[in-house]
Amino acid sequence: MRITCTIQETRERLAEAKGAGKKIGFVPTMGYLHEGHARLVEVAGKHCDFVVVSIFVNPTQFAPGEDLSTYPRDAERDEALLKKVGCQLLFRPNEKEMYPTPSLTRIELPELASQLCGKSRPTHFQGVATVVAKLLHIVQPELAFFGMKDGQQLAIVKRMVEDLNFPVQIIGVPTVREEDGLAKSSRNVYLNEHQRQTAPQIYQALLKGKAAIEAGETDPNRVRQIIYSHLQDQPELRIDYVEVVRLSDLQPAAQIEGDIMLAIAVYLGKARLIDNLQLHVKNSTSGQRRQVLDKGLDIL
Repeated sequence: MRITCTIQETRERLAEAKGAGKKIGFVPTMGYLHEGHARLVEVAGKHCDFVVVSIFVNPTQFAPGEDLSTYPRDAERDEALLKKVGCQLLFRPNEKEMYPTPSLTRIELPELASQLCGKSRPTHFQGVATVVAKLLHIVQPELAFFGMKDGQQLAIVKRMVEDLNFPVQIIGVPTVREEDGLAKSSRNVYLNEHQRQTAPQIYQALLKGKAAIEAGETDPNRVRQIIYSHLQDQPELRIDYVEVVRLSDLQPAAQIEGDIMLAIAVYLGKARLIDNLQLHVKNSTSGQRRQVLDKGLDIL
């Protein structure tokens, strides 16, 4: 595995790979990697000849008072994991390299970014979209891989790429979970032992919502209330939001049909945790049983 810290050297290494006819896959991260990131790299390796991973804790997606300065970092651990799962190039720039001068250009998708996490983090997705655009421009991969746990981020990146005609396919990879269902997250390290025992209830709440849909519930408000009530029963959880939205535009679903997302954000101690289930719901016709399918790896 080669490690680069500058845009110029990264482009030189990528030019060599592309000159050899290799298909480039890209996994952008903020480091402190876990099994979820490893899964992204492994999937990229199955579909591409040359896998690039970036590690950059992007300051523009953190608001004042958020955990930029304390965001977990472990460079040696990250490198060991990436070597194990087959990363060929690690791009690890610093802030000066990515933002040599104050940036006057920003990418905004207000219709998508103002929903869900955007209500409590109004500048977050502007920072995400802008840095992802920069990274895609630097790496110029054929395929880029993002975890479905960050469902809103995935939707925003897909729409940005579509609207701006980026020559890349964005691939959503299903969430990797602990044995008890908790979604893998770098911020799980913030949880103490007792909070860690409570955290799986986030996923259990989502499963209750899914079960209601499978049982025939068609009212999104009722599904939302089922999820909300389960979370409310956990006194340590402080609910940021519970929503049932259309995947296409992240707007509240008018009915339980088609591609939808059950989405949660909660505070547990000092950690803000998000999770979701992305479902395809096909309502029954002519006596057929209703179909509720988990959205899977969306690659051709």
